[in-house]
Amino acid sequence: MTLFEEHPLRQTLNDEVHARPSVPLRGPSRVSYLAFIHDNGSSDHEHHHLQQLARQLDIELPETRNGHLLLDAGDFRLKWERHTEFSSYTFLRDVTDDEAADSTALIAVPAAWRKAIPGKLMVASHVTVLSAHTHPAEAQLKQLTDPDKLAVVSRFAEGAGWIFTDFQIHDGFSHFTVIDESLMRRQAGRNIQRLLEVETYRTMALLAFPVAKSVGRLLSEAESELADLMDSMGRAVTPDDEREILTRLTRLAAEVEQSVARTTYRFGAAAAYYRLVQQRTADLRELRHEGFPNITDFVQRRLAPAINTCAATARRQEELSARVARNSQLLRTRVDIELQQQNQALLGQMNRRAKLQLRLQETVEGLSVVAITYYASQLVNYVAKGAKTHIAPVTPEALTAISIPVIAAVVAFSMHRMRKALAAEDETGAH
Repeated sequence: MTLFEEHPLRQTLNDEVHARPSVPLRGPSRVSYLAFIHDNGSSDHEHHHLQQLARQLDIELPETRNGHLLLDAGDFRLKWERHTEFSSYTFLRDVTDDEAADSTALIAVPAAWRKAIPGKLMVASHVTVLSAHTHPAEAQLKQLTDPDKLAVVSRFAEGAGWIFTDFQIHDGFSHFTVIDESLMRRQAGRNIQRLLEVETYRTMALLAFPVAKSVGRLLSEAESELADLMDSMGRAVTPDDEREILTRLTRLAAEVEQSVARTTYRFGAAAAYYRLVQQRTADLRELRHEGFPNITDFVQRRLAPAINTCAATARRQEELSARVARNSQLLRTRVDIELQQQNQALLGQMNRRAKLQLRLQETVEGLSVVAITYYASQLVNYVAKGAKTHIAPVTPEALTAISIPVIAAVVAFSMHRMRKALAAEDETGAH
């Protein structure tokens, strides 16, 4: 124990460096490898399925929550690993002297159990590891005489071993023959694991290739439609034309973005798997054998073009998305400018109408002064007629005539004060 306060992840991070170790070989061996894509939550059933195997073999199942385990069943050993998209099962069995040449490691595994492994099979390989003392590499080379048949020959681990394969699927499995000349036990196990990882990661990387071809057709159609829309934009003369083009551009942008969202992970995963393939082939430390391609040659020639196609499609898709976005923004700017011009024209009309209303209001106010003056003078006339016996001898008509300009002035002044007060209140509210 240390006297310092440890980070809670210190031990976990340290253990990760030692996780998923290779299984050392104990001599001539049969190795069968299966990789299953996770499908509809199949990874959730793997622990239960491994428990079933342990119960059938009457052995204790190690912990599986770390995503890997090594199970020793006596007749065979099982290395199980769970990855992000798939889980792998590596079965290893020692070669016996009396077994058939086409025997595999799976003959010791309960058939019903292996048929029920969760997931969908993606990679299946048989590896036969033989000693150079009983099966020299020269004898294996002499069998590769058919010029029409692909044969990959690799001297790996700087010449300590040989790999023979054609990377073809026969009876559901790809086949590798490994000749051990001077490999150490752990060295042999590491290189077999690298070989199987190359087979797995190259297959997983190629999952993006059909997607790229499908997306390529969609991109060609989208690029053609975008070019047509740009031509239509140049010919657009009315706001309705521009709005129609903008609607089509928005739909096209949605389709492209949907494609980007659907394929970004697949293309990114393909690039990551390809980097792993390159790393594993480099770790094999191959030496070229004259007249035959080695594993690195095969992978680079067959896998690199497909991955480059996927990368080019991903870039093309991103560039198309950016182009659609730029053109949409350009058209929106044109539409916004047109709307602003229409709004300015509308505001101008409203301003003219307001001026007309003001003039009409001033005319009405003038008429109102006249009307009020008329009615007020009539009141004065009525009052003067009723009070003529008590006031100095001024006729009601004369009094009415005198009151008219006074009443008109008072009414006009009052309305002016009211209009000025309302204008001040409106100005205060605007601020």
